[in-house]
Amino acid sequence: MLTFFSVVLAAIIFEYSNGFHDAANAIATVVSTRVLTPRKAIAMAAFFNLTGALLGGAVASTIGKGLVDTNVVTMSTVLCAVIAAFAWNIATWWFGLPSSSSHSLIGGLCGAALAAARGNWSVIKWNAGVWPKVIVPMVTSPFAGFIFGGLLMFLLFLTLQRFTPHFVQSLFGKLQIFSAAWMAHSHGTNDAQKTMGIITLALFTGTKAGSFDHLPGWLVFLKTPVFALPVWVTILCAATMAVGTAAGGWRIIRTLGHSMVKLQPVHGFAAETSAALIIQGASYYGIPLSTTHVISTSIMGVGAVKRFSGMKWRVVERIIWAWLFTLPASGLIGYALVRAAAAL
Repeated sequence: MLTFFSVVLAAIIFEYSNGFHDAANAIATVVSTRVLTPRKAIAMAAFFNLTGALLGGAVASTIGKGLVDTNVVTMSTVLCAVIAAFAWNIATWWFGLPSSSSHSLIGGLCGAALAAARGNWSVIKWNAGVWPKVIVPMVTSPFAGFIFGGLLMFLLFLTLQRFTPHFVQSLFGKLQIFSAAWMAHSHGTNDAQKTMGIITLALFTGTKAGSFDHLPGWLVFLKTPVFALPVWVTILCAATMAVGTAAGGWRIIRTLGHSMVKLQPVHGFAAETSAALIIQGASYYGIPLSTTHVISTSIMGVGAVKRFSGMKWRVVERIIWAWLFTLPASGLIGYALVRAAAAL
Protein backbone atom coordinates (compact mmCIF):
# COMPACT_ATOMS: atom_id res chain seq x y z
CA MET A 1 0.00 0.00 0.00
CA LEU A 2 2.86 2.36 0.74
CA THR A 3 4.13 1.92 -2.81
CA PHE A 4 0.67 2.60 -4.22
CA PHE A 5 0.27 5.82 -2.25
CA SER A 6 3.76 6.82 -3.41
CA VAL A 7 2.64 6.23 -7.01
CA VAL A 8 -0.46 8.39 -6.53
CA LEU A 9 1.56 11.14 -4.84
CA ALA A 10 4.20 11.07 -7.59
CA ALA A 11 1.49 11.06 -10.29
CA ILE A 12 -0.24 14.06 -8.70
CA ILE A 13 3.05 15.94 -8.47
CA PHE A 14 3.67 15.13 -12.13
CA GLU A 15 0.16 16.27 -13.06
CA TYR A 16 0.73 19.51 -11.18
CA SER A 17 4.03 20.03 -12.97
CA ASN A 18 2.29 19.22 -16.25
CA GLY A 19 -0.17 22.00 -15.49
CA PHE A 20 2.41 24.71 -14.88
CA HIS A 21 4.82 23.31 -17.49
CA ASP A 22 2.17 23.25 -20.22
CA ALA A 23 0.09 26.24 -19.14
CA ALA A 24 2.06 28.14 -21.75
CA ASN A 25 0.53 25.97 -24.48
CA ALA A 26 -2.83 27.62 -24.02
CA ILE A 27 -1.99 31.15 -22.98
CA ALA A 28 1.42 32.16 -24.37
CA THR A 29 -0.06 33.80 -27.43
CA VAL A 30 -2.97 35.50 -25.66
CA VAL A 31 -0.52 36.98 -23.13
CA SER A 32 2.08 38.05 -25.68
CA THR A 33 -0.56 39.84 -27.78
CA ARG A 34 -1.77 41.64 -24.63
CA VAL A 35 -5.36 40.54 -25.19
CA LEU A 36 -5.45 39.28 -21.58
CA THR A 37 -3.27 40.01 -18.59
CA PRO A 38 -1.19 37.03 -17.41
CA ARG A 39 -3.35 36.62 -14.29
CA LYS A 40 -6.63 36.54 -16.24
CA ALA A 41 -5.16 34.28 -18.92
CA ILE A 42 -3.97 31.73 -16.36
CA ALA A 43 -7.35 31.75 -14.59
CA MET A 44 -9.10 31.11 -17.90
CA ALA A 45 -6.65 28.36 -18.86
CA ALA A 46 -7.07 26.65 -15.48
CA PHE A 47 -10.86 26.59 -15.82
CA PHE A 48 -10.90 25.24 -19.38
CA ASN A 49 -8.15 22.72 -18.64
CA LEU A 50 -10.51 21.45 -15.95
CA THR A 51 -13.50 21.16 -18.30
CA GLY A 52 -11.39 19.35 -20.90
CA ALA A 53 -9.88 16.96 -18.37
CA LEU A 54 -13.32 15.82 -17.21
CA LEU A 55 -14.27 14.61 -20.68
CA GLY A 56 -13.28 11.40 -22.45
CA GLY A 57 -10.94 8.57 -21.54
CA ALA A 58 -9.45 7.27 -24.79
CA VAL A 59 -6.02 8.78 -24.16
CA ALA A 60 -5.95 7.39 -20.60
CA SER A 61 -6.59 3.88 -21.96
CA THR A 62 -3.75 4.24 -24.46
CA ILE A 63 -1.29 5.27 -21.76
CA GLY A 64 -2.44 2.72 -19.21
CA LYS A 65 -2.69 -0.43 -21.31
CA GLY A 66 -1.82 0.37 -24.93
CA LEU A 67 1.94 0.95 -24.81
CA VAL A 68 3.52 -1.74 -22.63
CA ASP A 69 2.62 -5.26 -21.49
CA THR A 70 0.83 -4.78 -18.17
CA ASN A 71 1.88 -8.27 -17.04
CA VAL A 72 5.43 -7.08 -16.33
CA VAL A 73 4.39 -3.81 -14.72
CA THR A 74 4.47 -3.48 -10.94
CA MET A 75 3.69 -0.49 -8.77
CA SER A 76 7.42 0.15 -8.44
CA THR A 77 7.66 0.23 -12.23
CA VAL A 78 4.89 2.83 -12.44
CA LEU A 79 6.50 4.89 -9.67
CA CYS A 80 9.86 4.95 -11.46
CA ALA A 81 8.15 5.93 -14.73
CA VAL A 82 6.42 8.92 -13.13
CA ILE A 83 9.57 10.06 -11.32
CA ALA A 84 11.51 9.91 -14.61
CA ALA A 85 8.87 12.00 -16.38
CA PHE A 86 8.80 14.54 -13.56
CA ALA A 87 12.60 14.84 -13.54
CA TRP A 88 12.70 15.59 -17.28
CA ASN A 89 9.80 18.04 -16.95
CA ILE A 90 11.57 20.02 -14.26
CA ALA A 91 14.87 20.05 -16.17
CA THR A 92 13.29 21.43 -19.35
CA TRP A 93 11.10 23.87 -17.41
CA TRP A 94 14.20 25.24 -15.66
CA PHE A 95 15.77 26.03 -19.03
CA GLY A 96 12.50 27.41 -20.43
CA LEU A 97 12.21 24.73 -23.11
CA PRO A 98 8.67 23.69 -24.15
CA SER A 99 9.36 19.95 -24.27
CA SER A 100 6.59 17.37 -24.17
CA SER A 101 5.23 16.21 -20.82
CA SER A 102 3.39 13.51 -22.74
CA HIS A 103 6.53 12.07 -24.28
CA SER A 104 8.43 12.28 -21.00
CA LEU A 105 5.73 10.16 -19.34
CA ILE A 106 5.61 7.71 -22.26
CA GLY A 107 9.40 7.46 -22.37
CA GLY A 108 9.58 6.94 -18.61
CA LEU A 109 6.94 4.20 -18.75
CA CYS A 110 8.59 2.36 -21.66
CA GLY A 111 12.05 2.59 -20.09
CA ALA A 112 10.80 1.39 -16.71
CA ALA A 113 8.86 -1.51 -18.26
CA LEU A 114 11.90 -2.52 -20.31
CA ALA A 115 14.03 -2.60 -17.17
CA ALA A 116 11.38 -4.59 -15.29
CA ALA A 117 11.42 -7.15 -18.14
CA ARG A 118 15.24 -7.30 -17.96
CA GLY A 119 15.76 -5.83 -21.40
CA ASN A 120 13.09 -7.86 -23.21
CA TRP A 121 11.92 -5.41 -25.89
CA SER A 122 8.79 -7.44 -26.62
CA VAL A 123 7.11 -5.91 -23.56
CA ILE A 124 6.78 -2.66 -25.49
CA LYS A 125 3.72 -2.76 -27.74
CA TRP A 126 5.50 -1.35 -30.75
CA ASN A 127 3.17 -2.20 -33.65
CA ALA A 128 -0.15 -1.73 -31.88
CA GLY A 129 0.69 1.21 -29.63
CA VAL A 130 4.03 3.02 -29.64
CA TRP A 131 4.51 3.27 -33.41
CA PRO A 132 1.01 4.36 -34.56
CA LYS A 133 0.05 6.39 -31.47
CA VAL A 134 3.36 7.92 -30.37
CA ILE A 135 6.14 7.88 -33.00
CA VAL A 136 4.04 8.65 -36.08
CA PRO A 137 2.08 11.49 -34.38
CA MET A 138 5.34 12.80 -32.92
CA VAL A 139 6.60 13.33 -36.48
CA THR A 140 3.37 14.28 -38.23
CA SER A 141 1.71 16.53 -35.64
CA PRO A 142 4.44 19.22 -35.70
CA PHE A 143 4.20 19.32 -39.51
CA ALA A 144 0.41 19.49 -39.24
CA GLY A 145 0.68 22.35 -36.75
CA PHE A 146 3.10 24.25 -38.97
CA ILE A 147 1.08 23.71 -42.16
CA PHE A 148 -2.38 24.34 -40.66
CA GLY A 149 -1.17 27.38 -38.72
CA GLY A 150 0.50 28.83 -41.80
CA LEU A 151 -2.46 28.01 -44.08
CA LEU A 152 -5.02 29.57 -41.74
CA MET A 153 -2.84 32.66 -41.35
CA PHE A 154 -2.48 32.94 -45.13
CA LEU A 155 -6.25 32.69 -45.63
CA LEU A 156 -6.86 35.31 -42.95
CA PHE A 157 -4.26 37.55 -44.57
CA LEU A 158 -6.07 37.34 -47.91
CA THR A 159 -9.47 37.89 -46.32
CA LEU A 160 -8.55 40.79 -44.06
CA GLN A 161 -6.28 42.87 -46.24
CA ARG A 162 -9.20 45.14 -47.20
CA PHE A 163 -9.90 46.03 -43.57
CA THR A 164 -8.14 48.61 -41.44
CA PRO A 165 -5.52 47.48 -38.90
CA HIS A 166 -7.65 48.94 -36.11
CA PHE A 167 -10.66 46.81 -37.12
CA VAL A 168 -8.55 43.64 -37.38
CA GLN A 169 -6.90 44.31 -34.02
CA SER A 170 -10.25 44.94 -32.33
CA LEU A 171 -12.00 41.92 -33.89
CA PHE A 172 -9.28 39.37 -33.18
CA GLY A 173 -8.64 40.80 -29.73
CA LYS A 174 -12.08 39.37 -28.91
CA LEU A 175 -11.87 36.22 -31.03
CA GLN A 176 -8.53 35.24 -29.54
CA ILE A 177 -10.13 34.84 -26.12
CA PHE A 178 -12.33 32.09 -27.57
CA SER A 179 -9.45 30.42 -29.43
CA ALA A 180 -7.31 30.44 -26.26
CA ALA A 181 -10.18 28.94 -24.27
CA TRP A 182 -10.58 26.18 -26.88
CA MET A 183 -6.86 25.53 -26.82
CA ALA A 184 -6.95 25.19 -23.01
CA HIS A 185 -9.96 22.85 -23.21
CA SER A 186 -8.32 20.63 -25.85
CA HIS A 187 -5.13 20.56 -23.77
CA GLY A 188 -7.14 19.22 -20.84
CA THR A 189 -8.81 16.50 -22.94
CA ASN A 190 -5.39 15.16 -23.95
CA ASP A 191 -2.76 15.91 -21.32
CA ALA A 192 -4.71 15.34 -18.10
CA GLN A 193 -5.79 11.92 -19.42
CA LYS A 194 -2.22 10.64 -19.32
CA THR A 195 -1.86 10.74 -15.56
CA MET A 196 -5.33 9.25 -15.21
CA GLY A 197 -4.06 6.30 -17.24
CA ILE A 198 -0.97 5.93 -15.04
CA ILE A 199 -2.96 5.89 -11.77
CA THR A 200 -5.48 3.45 -13.25
CA LEU A 201 -2.58 1.23 -14.33
CA ALA A 202 -1.29 1.26 -10.73
CA LEU A 203 -4.77 0.34 -9.45
CA PHE A 204 -5.13 -2.46 -11.99
CA THR A 205 -1.63 -3.79 -11.26
CA GLY A 206 -2.18 -3.66 -7.50
CA THR A 207 -5.50 -5.48 -7.77
CA LYS A 208 -3.94 -8.26 -9.88
CA ALA A 209 -1.07 -8.61 -7.42
CA GLY A 210 -3.46 -8.89 -4.46
CA SER A 211 -2.20 -5.70 -2.82
CA PHE A 212 -5.75 -4.56 -2.08
CA ASP A 213 -7.13 -7.90 -0.80
CA HIS A 214 -7.05 -6.96 2.88
CA LEU A 215 -8.14 -3.34 2.70
CA PRO A 216 -10.63 -1.90 5.18
CA GLY A 217 -14.12 -1.39 3.80
CA TRP A 218 -13.75 2.33 3.18
CA LEU A 219 -10.85 1.67 0.74
CA VAL A 220 -12.63 -0.95 -1.35
CA PHE A 221 -13.02 1.59 -4.16
CA LEU A 222 -9.32 1.06 -4.93
CA LYS A 223 -9.95 -2.41 -6.32
CA THR A 224 -9.84 -2.30 -10.12
CA PRO A 225 -10.14 -5.86 -11.52
CA VAL A 226 -10.55 -4.58 -15.10
CA PHE A 227 -8.83 -1.61 -16.67
CA ALA A 228 -11.54 1.04 -16.36
CA LEU A 229 -11.06 4.69 -15.46
CA PRO A 230 -12.53 5.35 -11.97
CA VAL A 231 -14.52 8.56 -11.52
CA TRP A 232 -12.46 9.65 -8.52
CA VAL A 233 -9.23 9.38 -10.56
CA THR A 234 -10.75 11.58 -13.28
CA ILE A 235 -11.79 14.26 -10.78
CA LEU A 236 -8.48 14.15 -8.88
CA CYS A 237 -6.34 14.51 -12.02
CA ALA A 238 -8.57 17.18 -13.56
CA ALA A 239 -8.47 19.30 -10.41
CA THR A 240 -4.69 18.88 -10.06
CA MET A 241 -4.12 19.88 -13.67
CA ALA A 242 -6.22 23.01 -13.13
CA VAL A 243 -4.32 23.96 -9.95
CA GLY A 244 -0.99 23.41 -11.70
CA THR A 245 -2.11 25.55 -14.62
CA ALA A 246 -3.10 28.30 -12.20
CA ALA A 247 0.49 28.31 -10.91
CA GLY A 248 1.63 29.36 -14.38
CA GLY A 249 4.74 28.58 -16.38
CA TRP A 250 6.37 31.93 -16.92
CA ARG A 251 9.68 30.71 -18.34
CA ILE A 252 7.96 28.76 -21.12
CA ILE A 253 5.39 31.52 -21.72
CA ARG A 254 8.29 33.85 -22.50
CA THR A 255 9.83 31.32 -24.91
CA LEU A 256 6.63 30.57 -26.84
CA GLY A 257 5.05 33.99 -26.69
CA HIS A 258 8.02 36.28 -27.17
CA SER A 259 11.25 34.52 -28.10
CA MET A 260 10.17 32.77 -31.32
CA VAL A 261 8.24 35.53 -33.06
CA LYS A 262 6.35 38.73 -32.17
CA LEU A 263 2.60 38.08 -32.42
CA GLN A 264 -0.56 40.15 -32.82
CA PRO A 265 -4.11 38.95 -31.94
CA VAL A 266 -4.84 37.69 -35.46
CA HIS A 267 -1.66 35.58 -35.38
CA GLY A 268 -2.49 34.23 -31.94
CA PHE A 269 -5.98 33.32 -33.10
CA ALA A 270 -4.63 31.42 -36.12
CA ALA A 271 -2.06 29.50 -34.04
CA GLU A 272 -4.45 28.57 -31.23
CA THR A 273 -7.33 27.57 -33.51
CA SER A 274 -5.24 25.30 -35.72
CA ALA A 275 -3.52 23.70 -32.70
CA ALA A 276 -6.79 23.13 -30.81
CA LEU A 277 -8.36 21.49 -33.85
CA ILE A 278 -5.46 19.01 -34.20
CA ILE A 279 -5.34 18.19 -30.48
CA GLN A 280 -9.11 17.70 -30.21
CA GLY A 281 -9.05 15.25 -33.11
CA ALA A 282 -6.15 13.30 -31.58
CA SER A 283 -7.94 13.07 -28.21
CA TYR A 284 -11.00 11.58 -29.89
CA TYR A 285 -8.90 8.74 -31.34
CA GLY A 286 -6.97 8.13 -28.12
CA ILE A 287 -3.66 9.51 -29.40
CA PRO A 288 -1.48 10.93 -26.57
CA LEU A 289 -0.35 13.88 -28.62
CA SER A 290 2.26 16.39 -27.56
CA THR A 291 0.25 19.57 -27.16
CA THR A 292 3.55 21.42 -26.83
CA HIS A 293 4.73 20.25 -30.25
CA VAL A 294 1.48 21.27 -31.90
CA ILE A 295 1.10 24.78 -30.48
CA SER A 296 4.82 25.50 -30.92
CA THR A 297 4.82 24.57 -34.60
CA SER A 298 1.50 26.34 -35.16
CA ILE A 299 3.15 29.51 -33.86
CA MET A 300 6.11 28.82 -36.16
CA GLY A 301 3.81 28.39 -39.16
CA VAL A 302 1.97 31.61 -38.40
CA GLY A 303 5.25 33.43 -37.83
CA ALA A 304 6.71 32.14 -41.10
CA VAL A 305 3.72 33.51 -43.06
CA LYS A 306 3.92 36.80 -41.22
CA ARG A 307 7.62 37.25 -41.97
CA PHE A 308 9.88 34.25 -42.53
CA SER A 309 13.01 36.17 -41.67
CA GLY A 310 11.39 37.37 -38.44
CA MET A 311 11.45 33.87 -36.98
CA LYS A 312 14.19 33.39 -34.39
CA TRP A 313 15.46 30.08 -35.67
CA ARG A 314 18.06 29.61 -32.92
CA VAL A 315 15.21 29.41 -30.40
CA VAL A 316 13.37 27.00 -32.69
CA GLU A 317 16.49 24.83 -32.94
CA ARG A 318 16.78 24.60 -29.14
CA ILE A 319 13.13 23.55 -28.91
CA ILE A 320 13.54 20.85 -31.58
CA TRP A 321 16.56 19.38 -29.78
CA ALA A 322 14.49 19.20 -26.57
CA TRP A 323 11.78 17.33 -28.51
CA LEU A 324 14.22 14.82 -29.95
CA PHE A 325 15.84 14.06 -26.61
CA THR A 326 12.64 13.77 -24.53
CA LEU A 327 11.64 10.15 -25.30
CA PRO A 328 15.12 8.58 -25.05
CA ALA A 329 16.20 10.72 -22.09
CA SER A 330 13.12 10.05 -19.96
CA GLY A 331 13.22 6.38 -21.03
CA LEU A 332 16.83 6.10 -19.90
CA ILE A 333 15.98 7.72 -16.55
CA GLY A 334 13.06 5.33 -16.06
CA TYR A 335 15.23 2.34 -16.95
CA ALA A 336 18.01 3.44 -14.58
CA LEU A 337 15.58 4.03 -11.69
CA VAL A 338 14.07 0.54 -11.98
CA ARG A 339 17.49 -1.09 -12.20
CA ALA A 340 18.70 0.93 -9.21
CA ALA A 341 15.61 -0.03 -7.19
CA ALA A 342 16.15 -3.71 -8.07
CA ALA A 343 19.76 -3.52 -6.88
CA LEU A 344 18.81 -2.19 -3.45
